[in-house]
Amino acid sequence: MRHKKSFNHLGRKTAHRKAMLSNMACSLIKHKRIQTTTAKAKALKRYIEPLITRSKDDSTHARRVVFSYLQDKETVSELFRDVAAKVGDRPGGYTRIIKLGNRLGDNADMCIIELVDFNETLLAEKAATKKATSRRRRGAKKKTEEAPAAAATTEVVAAEEVVDAVVEEPVAEVEAPVEEAVAEEVVKAAADEPVAEAKEAEEKPDEAKNEDKAEEEEDKKD
Repeated sequence: MRHKKSFNHLGRKTAHRKAMLSNMACSLIKHKRIQTTTAKAKALKRYIEPLITRSKDDSTHARRVVFSYLQDKETVSELFRDVAAKVGDRPGGYTRIIKLGNRLGDNADMCIIELVDFNETLLAEKAATKKATSRRRRGAKKKTEEAPAAAATTEVVAAEEVVDAVVEEPVAEVEAPVEEAVAEEVVKAAADEPVAEAKEAEEKPDEAKNEDKAEEEEDKKD
C-alpha cells in the first residue's frame, strides 16, 4: 500500500536509489543533458534543483553540503564555477524534460533532461525571435526621425516669418516719411487758402471799379 508515498521509489531500496540519483546528477552537471526514462528524470529534477540553488552561495558550508549528495569533487567544482554563473539570475526551473516517445525493448517512456541555460540551439532561436520583433523598434525610430523633420519644418517656417518681418520693416520706415510729407502739403494748402481768398477779394473790387468806369464813359459819349 502507498501510505504517505510522496515520491517515486523507482523500485529500488533507499541506498540504491540515492546512489543512482547521485550518479545521474553528476552526469547531468558534466554533460549538461542526459537521456533516461521519464520517471527517473522527474525524480532527478527534484534531487538536483535544490543543489543548484545552493550553489549560488559559494561558501565552504554550501560546498560541503553539495558534496555530501554528489560525492565527486570535480562535479562540485564545476557546479559552483560554471553552472552557478549561468543560472545566477534564474529564480528556479533549472532543468527541462523533453519527451522522446517509448523505448523499443520494454516500451518505457523515454526523455531527455537538460540544463536550461546550456541549450545553445534554443538560445539561438530566442535571439532570432528577438531580432524579428525588433521591427517595432525600427518603426519607433522612424517616428523619432519624423519628429525632428517636423521640428525642422517648423524652424524653417519661423525663419521665413522672421525674414518677412525684417523685409517689411524698411517698407514701413519708407511709408512713414511719405505720410509726413503729405501732411506737410495739406498744412501748407490750408495755410494758403486765406491768402488766395484775400487776393480774390482784392481783385473783385478792381473789377467793379472797371465796370463803373466803362459805364461812365458810355454815358459821356451819349
